[in-house]
Amino acid sequence: MPKKPGRRHALTALSGVVATLALTVPAADALTNDTPAAPVAHGQDADRGRTDAAVRKSLRSLVKEDGFPGALASLSDPHGRTRNYTAGVGDLKTRSKVPTDGQVRIASNTKMFTATVVLQLVGEGRIELDAPIETYLPGLVRGDGIDGHDITVRQLLQHTSGLADYDEEVVRDYLTKQQHRYFEPRELLDIGLGKKALFAPGTGWSYSNTNYVVAGLLVQKVTGRPVGEEITNRIIKPLGLRHTYWPGVGDQTIKGRHPHGYFATAPDTPYTDVTEQDSAAAWAAGALVGTPSDLNRFLTALLDGKLLEPAQLKEMKTTVDAPDLDTVGDGHYGLGLATFKLSCGGYAWTHGGNAPGYTTRNAVTADGRAATVAVTALPTSLPAAEHIEAALDTALCTR
Repeated sequence: MPKKPGRRHALTALSGVVATLALTVPAADALTNDTPAAPVAHGQDADRGRTDAAVRKSLRSLVKEDGFPGALASLSDPHGRTRNYTAGVGDLKTRSKVPTDGQVRIASNTKMFTATVVLQLVGEGRIELDAPIETYLPGLVRGDGIDGHDITVRQLLQHTSGLADYDEEVVRDYLTKQQHRYFEPRELLDIGLGKKALFAPGTGWSYSNTNYVVAGLLVQKVTGRPVGEEITNRIIKPLGLRHTYWPGVGDQTIKGRHPHGYFATAPDTPYTDVTEQDSAAAWAAGALVGTPSDLNRFLTALLDGKLLEPAQLKEMKTTVDAPDLDTVGDGHYGLGLATFKLSCGGYAWTHGGNAPGYTTRNAVTADGRAATVAVTALPTSLPAAEHIEAALDTALCTR
């Protein structure tokens, strides 16, 4: 039986949605590599040329063969040189080009930001990783087989808490009921806690957005400030991520240059434009908007120790087996950070995210090579999901 696409990303259970706007999928109309890069040594020219050609081919295939309206990628080398690429179109109506390094909904990549803030608070002595969540949010985490006395902060960040995911409920009838609906975090939590525990805390692994809603509430309780504000002040501003932001309450738009995002219920079905949507259903598990290059910059800085002290970064990178984490296999999950097995050997650090309209896959290798690939729809088949992750592997492994 083939491995299903990993469930690590917010808002992927989209069965039962009816597409209402008939749009056709274009060919790979635009392909660019127009970010100026610092001069490279002559011996590096051939490697760069091979990489550029391979990334261009992979993006073109995602559009032509898998039917994604648009694709974009950003690749940075260990010296900080960045190249950006696009394929397809950014708007199926106007057939305008995909904006180079355009903003997308980065979805579950938000979990890395949320986990980083929690770990910063651990480093400040305000949170203990192995303390029960009951210590900070007394009486909140309760349900069938669920008791906050038994679930630690670590288990929430690691997806070993046993809390079930709320995602299927908030995306059911997405286009007709949920796309523009605002959810309070407590509503999301109540949905997750309304389900029976999947397993006793610490005895299994299951990706659950509910864990990161609790983590967001934890940040707010400890700091006395909104989790989006903490992410902004502790990560986005210090790193100069100029095109990454936490949407305000009720903000359904994408502020900067961006490709439109589309949704389809199955292969070969019409696309509906879902660019405008309320991301409150993802909250601390997946609300952020950003660009591929900003994602690379964030993940590189995180792994370079610019956001966490060595002890907390070590905890973040301490992983457990994570079955069905992705389509590649042999995945492991730490504290908001995961591994991605490379065809060229070894592993990269990753997360990735799915939201209606956008899919992102990103990773950084041990030698500091970073890549993010994004497409402007969710995959509707296992092969399409595999091809997105293969494009990420191509960007990281072609030398």
